[in-house]
Amino acid sequence: MAIQRVIVFTLIASSLISGSYAIAGTATYYNVYVPSSCYGFENQGTMIAAANAALFNNSAACGRRYRVRCTGSTNQGIPQPCRNGEITVKIVDMCPGCEANQVDLSLQAFATIADLDAGRINIDFNPA
Repeated sequence: MAIQRVIVFTLIASSLISGSYAIAGTATYYNVYVPSSCYGFENQGTMIAAANAALFNNSAACGRRYRVRCTGSTNQGIPQPCRNGEITVKIVDMCPGCEANQVDLSLQAFATIADLDAGRINIDFNPA
């Protein structure tokens, strides 16, 4: 009986942990423009992002929110670009030039977590 409880507890704990994983990736930034792929001319604020094609998934990502945290530099020019904390952004567009696991943040969102001079940073991101 005790072994069954341990097994059930382990399964529940592992499912809770797996639901809060972070994806390692990179982020760049862009100047927000309209129309966006998801919302046309409707203003969605400044804490927004464009997703790579796989994440965008034919507009399935529209409106999804992601927590994003800077984890380090991708270049030698700005060795420590990160600012403390994390942000939550809303997917409003697709970034056709983005690589897998790359997110294109609005300039304001990027500036909140990193030095703009870095241009590109390493990040962890996960669904909010």
